[in-house]
Formats: sequence, structure tokens, C-alpha cells
Amino acid sequence: MADEDLDLSDVGEVEDEPGEEIESAPPLAVGQEKEINSSGLKKKLLQVGTRWETPENGDEVTVHYTGTLLDGTKFDSSRDRGEPFTFKLGQGQVIKGWDQGIVTMKKGERALFTIPPELAYGSSGMPPTIPPNATLQFDVELLSWTNIVDVCKDGGILKRIISQGEKYERPKDPDEVTVKYEANLEDGTLVAKSPEEGVEFYVNDGHFCPAIAKAVKTMKRGESVILTIKPTYAFGERGKDAEEGFAAIPPNATITTSLELVSFKAVKEVTEDKKVIKKILKEADGYDKPSDGTVVQIRYTAKLQDGTIFEKKGYEGEEPFQFVVDEEQVIAGLDKAVETMKTGEIALITIEPEYGFGNIETQRDLAVIPPNSTLIYEVEMVSFTKEKESWDMDTTEKIEASKQKKEQGNSLFKVGKYQQAAKKYDKAAKYIEHDSSISAEEKKQSKVLKVSCNLNHAACCLKLKDFKEAVKLCSKVLELESQNVKALYRRAQAYIGTADLDLAEFDIKKAIEIEPQNREVQLEFKILKQKQIEYNKKDAKLYGNMFARLNKLQSFEGKKGEGEPMEVEKPTEN
Repeated sequence: MADEDLDLSDVGEVEDEPGEEIESAPPLAVGQEKEINSSGLKKKLLQVGTRWETPENGDEVTVHYTGTLLDGTKFDSSRDRGEPFTFKLGQGQVIKGWDQGIVTMKKGERALFTIPPELAYGSSGMPPTIPPNATLQFDVELLSWTNIVDVCKDGGILKRIISQGEKYERPKDPDEVTVKYEANLEDGTLVAKSPEEGVEFYVNDGHFCPAIAKAVKTMKRGESVILTIKPTYAFGERGKDAEEGFAAIPPNATITTSLELVSFKAVKEVTEDKKVIKKILKEADGYDKPSDGTVVQIRYTAKLQDGTIFEKKGYEGEEPFQFVVDEEQVIAGLDKAVETMKTGEIALITIEPEYGFGNIETQRDLAVIPPNSTLIYEVEMVSFTKEKESWDMDTTEKIEASKQKKEQGNSLFKVGKYQQAAKKYDKAAKYIEHDSSISAEEKKQSKVLKVSCNLNHAACCLKLKDFKEAVKLCSKVLELESQNVKALYRRAQAYIGTADLDLAEFDIKKAIEIEPQNREVQLEFKILKQKQIEYNKKDAKLYGNMFARLNKLQSFEGKKGEGEPMEVEKPTEN
């Protein structure tokens, strides 16, 4: 605002009474007036705005306005000057009535604000144009605004949004982004510029200066911004040497950078150990993804890190490659990655040896895979068909599905694939978890299946040394059949594994009462007794060592007490 214009930031003596901020506009019809906060600020709608967004504190807004006293005396007008007024909301650059009123406006809206003196110039007024304790009226039109974002909440990176991006997703640390940018000093000197096609980098790795990666994580695809970067997030006290075609960056320089997020490829850590990584090359719509037992159809090209193609499926007229998820029909890394994909998605999957072919040399269709090779699969999810969900089945179908899963679990258990078998038993039990409103015969079949599936699952857990889960599964069986010897026997084994020997003894003794001649139970009882002896010996040794150390310490303290007394320091003679 020019020097001769009214100073809208002088609010006189009302600093101690900030008033109430307005978060959103109340619904008003054209010509309707309403008090919009408890401080007496009134708003009358003169012209409806477009869309639904309203500016926020920190945004840079541009308005036209005319200010008058209640008697109609005009004291200021941007319209008369033919020049709109631009300022930042909520930064104390204008009177409080403006800050609190304009946040309720939409683009293109025009409103008449009646502002009490407490939200204007108070008891001081603004001589000679505004008397003390004057209520003011401002006819304001919101022409536009630009979002200003404090990226790090410390003023170090201010982001002014020039054009909004698409959708809502924003890059995360592992993602690969493509950006275009141009960086200048405050005097306009060019210090850096991306190639015309942009530059690719992983957000984690950063590019040019720390501010770029931090700002990119707040942007959407296609978004363009202007960054004001303080030295802390630029090149600090050291500055940066000149590079070909670009000037040097002096120490403690603030940089202004235009930045466009052209695109980004989401990178997902498929496994917790980060040894299977998926980079999405083509996004797909929807939310549905395969799960265990899903039949999937994919196309893929598989390469070594040096680019050697060792396998290609589903191209050149060939039908898509089909397999069942979580059936060990493909390498573990591919199996796990496919479970995260949607129909139509294309992804680049990097698989480390532990989830590939390990340390074994393997012959594939087009090449030999050396030991300990990291593999790269480009995969397109063509389609998938999920197993029928239990809620879509009638009772007969649920029982049949449970039997099938149990048999699959049995086959896997016999060949030592306990983790896979456990999943089958778990799914089998879930099919028949809720059996209300079914016939007596169906309840009987359901109970038999529940017992066998949970017992078999518990056997898997014992093999995998997941003793706590084994205890839970056996307890489920004992809720159905309190005299089930296998459940007591396996729960006792689990209790021995968790060193809960008293609980193990209780279960073993109960099993022996039920089946005194059961040789497996008798043998487990002997194992338990041996464990109890071992633990008793350990306890005895532990306490023996403890008492020996205590006696030694007491003996040492006694000898120390029998020694010469400490010499008392004599007073200094003057």
C-alpha cells in the first residue's frame, strides 16, 4: 500500500484483546447480514463467490475494498486508485477485523463488513480520517489468493502455490520424483536450473539443497510453487561454488526457487527388512488386491542387475502367467509383491537373494541365475480372482471349504512347511468360526473341524517355537472339549517351552488321569520332570552364588572395619 494510503495495521490500544478468529464462512444469502463472531464483527453478503475454498492464515490475498464511516464518509478505496491491495492473512499486516472477516470469503465473493472499534483502530482512531472509537464499514471483494505454506514450521522454507496439483497423493521418503526447477538469488542471479525434461531423484537422497526434498513431500503431481529458502535449508555459511553456466551462491544466501513436481513413482517396502522393494510405474484405480489363495494372472520380464533377461512371461501372444498366491508356486519376493498390486498396475520389483533363488545357481528359461543374485521384475497385474469369502457362502460351503484348507495344511505339514500349513489351518478354522443358526448335524461337523484345525495349527506352532500361540490354540480346543488329551499334551509342551513348568505339570497330570496308558504323555511327563530338576539345579546354583558373594562382601566389610582409623586432618596454624 502506498504511503498516502490508510495504514490498516495500526490497531491502537486493542492489542490485549485479539478477538475471535473465524474458521469458515456462515451460510448467507445475498443481502443477508449476520454477526459472525462474539466480538461483534458483522458480514453482509453482496455477491456470491465461486467454489467452496476459503483462504487460510498465512495465505497471500488480493482484494479490492472501499472503507467508510457509518455516516457514509469514504476514507480509503483501492478501487479509486485502480490498484488491488495484497497482504498476508493472519500476520498482523491489517486490522483484526480484516483478518477475521476475509478468511470467511470465497474467491470472487463481495461482502460488506461492519467492524467494531475493538477490531479496528480502537480509542486512538487514525487522525485525521478516522475518529476515536469509530465503527467502520469495508466493502471488500476477494479477487484471488495464493497459498503460503511454512514447510518446516520455522520460517526456513516458505512455499507459495502457483498452480494446484492433481489428486491428493504426495511423495514419501522412498519415492522417486521428477521435478523441474530454477533457483535464483534474491537479486535474480541464476544459480541452478534443471534440464528441460526435468531431473529424477529419490526423495530420501535429496537434490540440489535440503529444501527441495522437504518441499516436494508437501506437493501433489503437477503442482507448481515458488520457494523462499533461508540459508539453513540452502547452503548455509559455506555457500556453493559456481558451476558451468551458473553463478556461485554466497554464504548465508536466501534462494528463491520455482519448483514443479512433474510426476512421482511410489516406492513401497514390501517386506519389513526392505529386501523386497516395489516401485509403481503405472498406478491403478480401486482398492482391491489379491490375498492368500487368490488366482492371479500377470505379465512380467525378469532381469539380473546387469540387465540380462532370464525370464519373460505373458508377451508376444503368450497367455498371462497364472499362479495361486501364497502357494509357493513362485519365488517368495514375487509372491509377496503381487499381493500389494491392483488390477492394471505396473510395478518394478527389486528382490534380494533371500527372497529370490538364494545362494543356488539356477537355470531359467533364458539365462542362468548366478548364486546370491538380486533380481528385478517388471510386473503387470492383468487380473485376479479371489477365493469366495466366507460371508458369501452357506453353511455347507463353509464346511467343505474348511475341509479343503485342512487337507492342504496336512499336505504342507507332512513335507515340513509348517508356516504355510499354519496359515491353511487358520483359514480353515475361520470358515467355521461362527456356527449359529445351523443344524445339529452341521454343528457336529463344525466342532470336529474346529478341534482338528486348532490342534494341527498348535502342532505347527510348536515346530515353529511359537509357544504362546500354541497355548492359545490348545485352550480354544479345551473350551470345546475339556477332556481332549491331545490339547492338554500339546499345551503342556508349549508351557515347557515358555518355562511355565507348574502349568505344564497340571496339564500333563490331567492328561494321565484321562489316559493313563498314553505313552506319549508318559514320555512328556518324564521330560517335564527332567526340566524341573535342571531348573532346580540352576536356581540352587544361582542362589548359592548370590549367598557366596554376599558372605564375601560381609567378610570384606568386617576386615575393613578392623583396620586403622582414618587420619583426621589437623587445623592449619596461623
